[in-house]
Amino acid sequence: MFDKLENIENRYEEISRQLSDPSVISNQDRYRSLMKEINDLQPIVEKYREYKEVKKKIAEALEMLSGSLDPDFKEMYDDELKEAREMMPSIEDQLRVLLLPSDPNDSKSVIIEIRGGAGGDEAALFAADLHRMYTMYAENRGWSSEILDANVTGIGGIKEISFSIDAAGAYSRLKYESGVHRVQRVPETESSGRIHTSTVTVAVLPEADEVDVDINPNDVEIDTYRSSGAGGQHVNKTDSAIRLTHTPTGIVVTCQDERSQHKNKDKAFKILRAKLFEIAQMEQDKEIAQNRKSQVGTGDRSERIRTYNFPQGRVTDHRINLTLYKIEEIMNGTLDELIDALITEDQAKKLSHSDL
Repeated sequence: MFDKLENIENRYEEISRQLSDPSVISNQDRYRSLMKEINDLQPIVEKYREYKEVKKKIAEALEMLSGSLDPDFKEMYDDELKEAREMMPSIEDQLRVLLLPSDPNDSKSVIIEIRGGAGGDEAALFAADLHRMYTMYAENRGWSSEILDANVTGIGGIKEISFSIDAAGAYSRLKYESGVHRVQRVPETESSGRIHTSTVTVAVLPEADEVDVDINPNDVEIDTYRSSGAGGQHVNKTDSAIRLTHTPTGIVVTCQDERSQHKNKDKAFKILRAKLFEIAQMEQDKEIAQNRKSQVGTGDRSERIRTYNFPQGRVTDHRINLTLYKIEEIMNGTLDELIDALITEDQAKKLSHSDL
């Protein structure tokens, strides 16, 4: 591990020198590439330098304690040695985590698709609640979100919705939300007070740039049609809605959220790129494909990654057996405790299979 860390630090210092070279500065593509690389290496180098500093303190304290010292100085060096030794295991663990292979999509923004599963109107209402939860989480972190397409019900529910969250690193945190979310609560329309169980599927896709996915225009059929919406709204008056059909894969994407046909077209292509990007990744790694399939599932009540039980005020993530009695805070976008626990578990599993 430490040979690898030395090589990383040497590379970091080499890039630092190159970034001050006028010929590199004038080459924008080269400069951007080096800046990305040095930013990726910086957390590892900073932690490694902290490790070396603590190791140096241990060596200095041991050297001083090996001689004859005044009792007060001995106590001081004993304390320094104890503190440094206590810090070392944590720093080493952090270094191992930083050296784990990173997901190349972690730095990307995301497109999230939410669909009502089993449960009819109650599932659609909970889909709307999850959309609100994720947009509030984005807002809490200073991220921007935008609806790409939505199919709403007349009672405030959502049959399905696609929306983007634009922020560097959004995928690194939200990718753990893919799967079936189960809700247990008493619907407002339930006069007898009986608890209903419904499900909603969530799919989190890394947003793909045009350079990530090359779409042949001849492979895409573009149809325009009159948007559906509440009577009297503009959506019934203009042919602004867009339907894209990608003939090689059969993927169909619709977008009718904007008044402008041009804006709907842009949004629809954003969704299509993300879907094609995901397919390309699945083809490269069949294991990921199987995991993704088992995560999202069909929306049946028996399949779930998380349960939201409103009568008990609890949220349980079944993948890590974590239960939090904070349902109100979680539904208001306070997700970091859940997500941090999932990240920690994921890192622990990767470390158990690594040779670090």
